Amino acid sequence: MHTVFHVDMDAFFVSVEELFDPSLKGKPVVVGGRPNERGVVAAASYEARKFGVHSALPLRTAHKLCPQAVFVDGHPERYREYSGKIHEVLKLFSPQVEMVSIDEAYLDMTGTERLLGPPLGAADALHRAMLEATKLNCSIGIASSRLVAKVASDLAKPNGVLRVIPGQEARFLAPLAVRKIPGVGKVMEKSLHDLGISTVGDLAKLDAAFLEQRFGKWGLALAGKAQGSDAGGWFNEEIGAATDPKSISHEHTFSEDTANEDQLESTLVRLSQMVGRRLRQNGLYTRTVQLKLRYADFSTITRAHSLARPTQLDHHILDEVLRLFRHHWKRGSAVRLLGVHTSALDIAEPQRDLLDDGESQKWQRALSAADRLRDKYGETVVSLASALKSNFRERTHENPADLPGKAKKMPTE
Repeated sequence: MHTVFHVDMDAFFVSVEELFDPSLKGKPVVVGGRPNERGVVAAASYEARKFGVHSALPLRTAHKLCPQAVFVDGHPERYREYSGKIHEVLKLFSPQVEMVSIDEAYLDMTGTERLLGPPLGAADALHRAMLEATKLNCSIGIASSRLVAKVASDLAKPNGVLRVIPGQEARFLAPLAVRKIPGVGKVMEKSLHDLGISTVGDLAKLDAAFLEQRFGKWGLALAGKAQGSDAGGWFNEEIGAATDPKSISHEHTFSEDTANEDQLESTLVRLSQMVGRRLRQNGLYTRTVQLKLRYADFSTITRAHSLARPTQLDHHILDEVLRLFRHHWKRGSAVRLLGVHTSALDIAEPQRDLLDDGESQKWQRALSAADRLRDKYGETVVSLASALKSNFRERTHENPADLPGKAKKMPTE
């Protein structure tokens, strides 16, 4: 029988901000930007959540719900630093660690009892080690599957431990709302409610064949999840198995709609740099570049183009996305959002172009040096001159591509 820990940091972004500004403690705090901006909430303190503020809520809506909240900008470099510290603690407890977002991880604790003691004792030791190393609290769910461990850690918040005894998984899940199952969003929740299914126990009573007929492969996975199994979805790989992101992208929503061509193109420069950096951090090359363009009336277009040769260089990405933008933007029309998206990712370095005359290698060395400076001094310390007019903050990512401990697949010979 497997023993799985799901470790989830409590109000992670807010807690890190409190380390740098202790005056925030005990106050309703919203991380993600200013209340008059168009962005969304990255995180909210437990005090702010009492007013209905939650992640992904528009900042302006959060301000209406909780006008007394303290709104602070996100600091992604701080969160990455502390995510690395968290990973170092977790490695002391299991060789199999998978960071599934910047502030949560699965640990395969199977076979560690002789060294660390029974699960609850190991969880207590992990709690104390995490607090000592990071000054942050976490919640821990313990179960025989990742799915049940994740649900348990959520119910253990804040700063708690909850263990589900092997064999009791279905009984534990039965009274919970179907939305508690990881992967069940609003649309699926409504579909299940339309069938008279409101709890996981209701779902467990249905025949797997019926669910498969109604919802396809996801329905079959739901049947397994209702019993507490790691069925489909995020749970196909072993904990810590090497995986690569399927796409890497960055977007920016303007505080005010703009038709200023210089500002729009400067924003695309910055976004291309951010995407290129994340590609290099993961040792990946993109074959497809896509532009996302949303106008003031919310009409949105996406246009993509496949490259002749895969790349991870900022200027190659930028050349393509600028070409797409200049061809498809209705000149003079105000823009609300721009995004740069890369897909068809590959771990294999492209063969050297004999006509390149070493230019790509020079760029690779220069950008790698710039990345090292950014690692040390922050994202804005080095930038292409054409990006200087675009000084927006890096978005706070719950799941950045460069998570510590996220194993990367190695190219095969």
